[in-house]
Amino acid sequence: MTGPPGHPPVLPYDERQRRPGRTLAAWAAGLLLAGVSAVMGCRIADVDGVTPVPQLLAFLPWLLAPTGFALLLAALARWRIGMLWGVAAVGALVWYIEPYGKDVEPSGPPVAEVRVLASNVQLGRGTASLVGAVRRERPDVVFVEECDYGCQDTLGRELPRADFRYRQAVEAGGSGGSVIVSRYPLKATAGIPATMGMPGAVADVKGHAVRLQLAHPMPPLPRQVGLWRSELGKLRDFAAAGRDRPTIVAGDFNATQDHAAFRHILGAGLHDSTRLTGTSRAPSWPSRAPAPLGVQIDHVLVSEDFAPHSARFIQLSGTDHRALLVDLTFHGPRTP
Repeated sequence: MTGPPGHPPVLPYDERQRRPGRTLAAWAAGLLLAGVSAVMGCRIADVDGVTPVPQLLAFLPWLLAPTGFALLLAALARWRIGMLWGVAAVGALVWYIEPYGKDVEPSGPPVAEVRVLASNVQLGRGTASLVGAVRRERPDVVFVEECDYGCQDTLGRELPRADFRYRQAVEAGGSGGSVIVSRYPLKATAGIPATMGMPGAVADVKGHAVRLQLAHPMPPLPRQVGLWRSELGKLRDFAAAGRDRPTIVAGDFNATQDHAAFRHILGAGLHDSTRLTGTSRAPSWPSRAPAPLGVQIDHVLVSEDFAPHSARFIQLSGTDHRALLVDLTFHGPRTP
């Protein structure tokens, strides 16, 4: 519709009403895409950034929801740049949601089948359920985080000494206690000094020395990201120091595959068992969230001497973590 000569065209009433709505939709889409892009920029740059980026990186796959909503808003606003931006953000997310790392093919002869169980029992509350899982699944080595005094007493009393006579522990209350329980003879090591207990040991697996290290760094809380990064760095240093030795690092890493600090541990010569068995996106925390919600922060990392062929998460009562059970074939040195 046109107006008097020299005046701008007069828009229909519905068109005048629609334009402010489009502007608002475009602004909302831009804000959402800017937030997602900031997180994705850190993922692409292989850094964890500062709060709230590390916390959001843990839930990287779920950023598809706000990105898709932003793309819809951009389409409703007829904002072409926003639509292209949204498509690019979705593509980047899909790319990084794909499994990471590489396959491992040990070259030496098989030595032993090793079953590993890792479980955070949440301040000891899941101990009774863990005992039942150990009796049922019969693992060879058990890594238990947040195992307080009562938890360690229960494990010592309820697990048969004939099967699990060897253990290495950090004895503490609350979340500070942790223990490694083993069918194999253990030689104590210094472990890794950290806020929460991270004991270590060397296991004798049919005459072969295998380094064991429990992982339980601090979570990336808003004011503790530096501490979280530092304690994950100590795990990386441990892995790098024994790069040519059989190694298992297991526990609650408080980190996912989308955190750079976790991937740096893998870069020091370890491999994630769930990645190698096709379950790298299966959630382990919080256990009360219905699948597929949640994130995977519990891991069993192994050196190239081990070939994982099964990994599954077990629901335990009393704890907010699912336990991780992994079956491994341990290969000895390559024969000349």
